[in-house]
Amino acid sequence: MEKNSIGGRARRYVKVGKTFGGLAAKLAGERYLGVKIDRKDHANALKEALGGLKGPVMKVAQIVATIPNALPPEYSEQLLELQSNAPAMSWNFVKRRMAGELGRDWLSRFSAFDQKASAAASLGQVHKAKTLDGRELACKLQYPDMQTAVEADLQQLKFIFKIYRQYDKAIDPSAIHNELSARLREELDYRREAKQILLYQEILKNTKNVNVPELVEELCGERLISMQWLEGLPLLDFIRLNSKIEIRNKVALNMFRAWYVPLYYFGVIHGDPHLGNYTIRKDASINLMDFGCIRVFQPSFVKGVIDLYFSLRDNNPDLGVHAYETWGFDNLTNEKIDILNIWAKFIYAPLLEDRIRPIQTGDGDYGREVAQKVRVELDKIGGVAPPPEFVLMDRAAIGLGSVFTHLDAKINWHQMFHELIDGFDEGILMANQERVFNRVDLKIPA
Repeated sequence: MEKNSIGGRARRYVKVGKTFGGLAAKLAGERYLGVKIDRKDHANALKEALGGLKGPVMKVAQIVATIPNALPPEYSEQLLELQSNAPAMSWNFVKRRMAGELGRDWLSRFSAFDQKASAAASLGQVHKAKTLDGRELACKLQYPDMQTAVEADLQQLKFIFKIYRQYDKAIDPSAIHNELSARLREELDYRREAKQILLYQEILKNTKNVNVPELVEELCGERLISMQWLEGLPLLDFIRLNSKIEIRNKVALNMFRAWYVPLYYFGVIHGDPHLGNYTIRKDASINLMDFGCIRVFQPSFVKGVIDLYFSLRDNNPDLGVHAYETWGFDNLTNEKIDILNIWAKFIYAPLLEDRIRPIQTGDGDYGREVAQKVRVELDKIGGVAPPPEFVLMDRAAIGLGSVFTHLDAKINWHQMFHELIDGFDEGILMANQERVFNRVDLKIPA
């Protein structure tokens, strides 16, 4: 892995500060001085700035853009484009990277290799290629100096969290920062991601309408992953071409299974459901394409997710307390539990009603108003430190909820959920974990 240099981190600090300083100043001028700006041009400048920086800063924008109406339309449109179409590195970079991974004669190992990137995101870019026997590939290359960029951005994020904590006491972000740090460092490990592709092949091999690419291990390296090219459309393009609710519902069903079969059967969740990480086939099946951001949970944590559901369904507060304690919440009071349950009832609402319904009812951004209410109430009682596991669980729930909102899907979420959890057993989940992780030579995190 490339060196994490002190000088590189210092340059990154300057670059990030300079980039956002000018853009923030323009917005401040509009807000406080009445100086009008062209928001479309400003949004495009923001997209270009984030794409040029790459790394964790860009990932924050990807998450925000996934939530419908969380930003003015000029900004969300630009940032959605950023998710799968960020500014790419040059052909000279590609040649150096490929030579470093596969040797100076790397091009002779392909029958074709596109010079122009097919997609470029926060940590790497993808080039379409062909093997010597004609198989179409997606070759994912990590950008240069990403370890330096990630470490610098994580330090800046820690500083931002400290400032934020001074005027908003609702959430203690310490565990959140630690969790994001661990996951982002894992995403830099392409050999680990290659094994996680194999893991998802095992996990989803019996799940219909979810496609995981085949890994071409002889064409992989520390900063290169070569996998099967999967044809499909980005979600928003698919929606524009398919107005029938039956087709949209089918996509929603397939997305639900793609994310939650791994969780409830194997204790694994894909923590990054932003629009650049999957495509949709003509038959409404799902192509999963990025496996860097994976979270593994202990069986007891997954049992806690199910226990909280039953506590809300059956009005059993003791079971709810047990679930929160299992996850690591401490200093629980009745008041704190009532506030936490505001968010829990929102997340579980579609699962609790045995009927066909949209993922949310009423108007408003998915989760935004509820989250704000929870923040206000938590601030009144001195705040809460959420367990680290909740970072990617919430990210997946809100991201998928936003996808289902985009689809305007109306299905029986309760029945789908019960298909997965009925007969749940911690021992079976543990055995499933051990079997699939051993098969792909991955350690189960402690």
